[in-house]
Amino acid sequence: MSFSEISTVFSELIRSNELCGRYSEACVELCKDLDVKVIDLWTAIQKRENWKSTCFIDGVHLSSEGSEIVVEEILNVLKEAEWEPSLHWKSLPTEFSENSTYDLVAANGKDTINASEWTFHRKNWH
Repeated sequence: MSFSEISTVFSELIRSNELCGRYSEACVELCKDLDVKVIDLWTAIQKRENWKSTCFIDGVHLSSEGSEIVVEEILNVLKEAEWEPSLHWKSLPTEFSENSTYDLVAANGKDTINASEWTFHRKNWH
């Protein structure tokens, strides 16, 4: 079916920020009722000044700041969740944590540095 065929059966699609907010609230309430973790991106994005131009590059796709909001909100939920095992990055084991002949040599010339254990790329993560 094409869009023109569908639109004869259904009413015209109307999207507004207000309707998106109502939809978001309904989703959040449903998740609370079902005791499911929820990420309320609509509210998080609305908190930003000039959210439309700051968080989106074209009104649909996220900008780098919009993506940062998504990451921040996901990490908050993972941090607060009481799941076992925890999915928060600080709780996960280091991948390839064993010593290797390919590890970098430390400044003292004796010890090795395992790049898998570096966390500087996570400096803004919680």
